[in-house]
Amino acid sequence: MVSFTELPLTVASLPVPVSVWNESASAKLWAVYVSEAEKYDHALVESWRSDMEGMLIFAGLFSASLTAFIVESYKTLLPDSGDTTVVLLKQISLQLAAAANGTQFIIPAPTPFTPATTYRICNALWFISLGFSLTYALIATLLEQWARDYLHKSNMYSAPVVRARIFAYLYYGLKRFKLHVIVEVVPLLLHASLLFFFAGLVAFLVPVDLFLLVIAACLLGLTLLIYSCLTVLPILWPDCPYRTPLS
Repeated sequence: MVSFTELPLTVASLPVPVSVWNESASAKLWAVYVSEAEKYDHALVESWRSDMEGMLIFAGLFSASLTAFIVESYKTLLPDSGDTTVVLLKQISLQLAAAANGTQFIIPAPTPFTPATTYRICNALWFISLGFSLTYALIATLLEQWARDYLHKSNMYSAPVVRARIFAYLYYGLKRFKLHVIVEVVPLLLHASLLFFFAGLVAFLVPVDLFLLVIAACLLGLTLLIYSCLTVLPILWPDCPYRTPLS
């Protein structure tokens, strides 16, 4: 996405004859256009910003909660210091027994630590979830900045004809670089982050408790089912108000 600060917004670069600027009749006409375009742009940008701000708050709270889970779960990828202590005490006991019997004790090679597969899957899913959530927060912040730049650039000049040309120039830039598509699609990162979190929760509960595992698996399945229905419904019935970014 190109930044609006890079656009060549000089009067000389706009395809408007200078003689047209001071014509009162056309100035009134262009003033009406500018007024309507300004209302439309403000409504469009404010809708984007309100959506981004609300989801940014959710992304921040979700990332903080997810980090608390990760702080506890990543410990399952490391050797347990308690198990290491037990092994060392066992070796010392065997050495003392061998010394008392006058036999030679051969220290066995340490067994390499390998974390359980379920814990590896759980941590992978949760780290991916955190990455998606933080990526969404970054893109949403950039979108808010681009929206502010868009409004600022459209109000740089006072002449109605020039402002009308700038409005058209910037609006077609939005269409050309598909900014509206990015605004619609970027929430998918947050949705995917939630799904990865639930999937990681299922993997985390596999060795813990079967009852909790069934509850988490049912919750994940129900979430996927509802999301799939919300995605398909607008395709089957265009008047359906329920939709997702994939619809």
